[in-house]
Amino acid sequence: MCGITGWADWTRDLSREGSVVTAMTRTQAPRGPDDEGTWLSRHAALGHRRLAVIDIEGGRQPMPRSGRAGEPVVITFSGEIYNFRELRAQLRSAGWSFTTRSDTEVLLTAYLQWGADLVTRLNGMYAFAIWDEHARQLLLVRDRLGIKPLYYARLGDGIIFGSEPKALLAHPGMTAEVDLEGLAELMAVPRARTPGHAVYRGMRELKPGCLVVADASGIRERRYWRLEARPHTEDFRTTTEEVRSLLTDIVNRQIVADVPVGTLLSGGIDSSAITALAAREFAGELTSYSVSVPAPARPGSDLWRPSPDEPYARLVAERLGLKHSVVQVGTDSLVEGIDRGLRARDLPGWGDLDISMYHLFRGVRADCTVALSGESADEMFGGYTWQVDDRYVRHASFPWMYARRQPQFLLREEVRRAIRPDDYEADRYREALAEVPHVDGEDRTGRRQREVFHLGLTRWLGALLDRKDRMSMAVGLEVRVPFADHRLAEYLFNVPADLKADGGTEKALLRRACADLLPEEIVNRPKSAYPASRDPGYVETLKNLVIEMLDEPGAPLFDLMDRARVRRAVTSELDELPGPITARTSAIGLSYLLELNRWLTRVRVVA
Repeated sequence: MCGITGWADWTRDLSREGSVVTAMTRTQAPRGPDDEGTWLSRHAALGHRRLAVIDIEGGRQPMPRSGRAGEPVVITFSGEIYNFRELRAQLRSAGWSFTTRSDTEVLLTAYLQWGADLVTRLNGMYAFAIWDEHARQLLLVRDRLGIKPLYYARLGDGIIFGSEPKALLAHPGMTAEVDLEGLAELMAVPRARTPGHAVYRGMRELKPGCLVVADASGIRERRYWRLEARPHTEDFRTTTEEVRSLLTDIVNRQIVADVPVGTLLSGGIDSSAITALAAREFAGELTSYSVSVPAPARPGSDLWRPSPDEPYARLVAERLGLKHSVVQVGTDSLVEGIDRGLRARDLPGWGDLDISMYHLFRGVRADCTVALSGESADEMFGGYTWQVDDRYVRHASFPWMYARRQPQFLLREEVRRAIRPDDYEADRYREALAEVPHVDGEDRTGRRQREVFHLGLTRWLGALLDRKDRMSMAVGLEVRVPFADHRLAEYLFNVPADLKADGGTEKALLRRACADLLPEEIVNRPKSAYPASRDPGYVETLKNLVIEMLDEPGAPLFDLMDRARVRRAVTSELDELPGPITARTSAIGLSYLLELNRWLTRVRVVA
């Protein structure tokens, strides 16, 4: 999976800046525990931390290859190209030869053959940078749905980039600052990420499906992929068959690795379908993993999680003949790991949802280097209440924000006037709607459903993919997300919502497509979200930590938030405490306050 970073500047000699690029590279050591490399020239410096997955010996990076006029073209690459074998065959037919078995060399050679147009030929999850010494040009590319992250910033007459903000912030020319717009992202739309916005002042996240070309004339970002609207004329049976065919091909491509592969199995239809398709290729050699956290106060007390995962996960594993491992995450681990998500994300995160996922991935990493995940199925097939419930669908903003408080509720009035969070949310919502493609003649209901699914894929999914990347990379685990294949997204975006939920059954299309692979109990199991702690002791510990913070005169949180309002929310309105996600969980709301305060001790707020 790896971590990449680099610096290009057309007015200074970077061949002497090895120490800077090495420092930027080493901030991402957990992303690539197997190797480190840098490459320097007069106007470019690239860094790489490697997690070795394919061609362990031959895939070292940054990787150079001779280009035009014999001058090198060099790549630093994070991710996987799932169709690299087909591309290698095409390139061999065009006269190219290869010295490694790696997808990295295929990607680099594809650039030499097709230039930036290579992006239209890729199937995978990827973020990469290619420096062309002859053209003195830097190319940055991110995959279509944004599975792998990539940040960049203009710096003087040059550009710096990295897989995570911490890599850019390690450059002496960058300062950890956040302006009013960055605060608005955190306070007004924490669950509706604005593509391209990195929160930090002067920094951008390369948007999904986009590339950047940088040279002496400037920095230009352009989109190379977007969802397109088309009529869907196939019936339920034909659509089901197409989904099954696509998923089979996707999983078969994504199990390729030269290291052990496992699967994340919650016992829901999403992860179970992926596990069942993968298990057919592993002949009993696949291990599945699930996580267990402190249970709710009473069974069924959590509407988002009506049933525990473990019995269902074990049922699937037994049926498929898999070894199954449950990673237990106790309250002590959750309390001790409060800062862990913040360190991995470089931003305030999701509390115990981050910490438990980190521990799950650490448990998987003890045995495997790669794991398959069922993430993104809800976005593709319609597994959320906000995609089907009219109250949410008709909401005059992002549908998942219906009847939900955002962190802006706690702001001081003068900060609220400066940020104008309601206006910020409205502006971002209008921008998001303007991107939605439509089919001529679409009725009002169909038009709105198309908008809702597009919003989910472009403004909701990114946060989930980002969390999975950060927590997995914090332990050097590569997590692959088959449901985030762009071909599946292109197909399902045009399938009407009532077909996805045929007969009124949530995700009926996916359930029917995989019904022959799984026990009936799994096929019919209602959605149960990723486990969140409802342990009263954990909540009480977080509450006490926030109360201690309330009594600290210099706590930076209260430069932004109203101390009295926070105190009232924590002591008497805890169930309504806003947080960074849609689900109401007091533990996540409390941990968000703690993480935000700790983050503000490291970041300067500027007007």
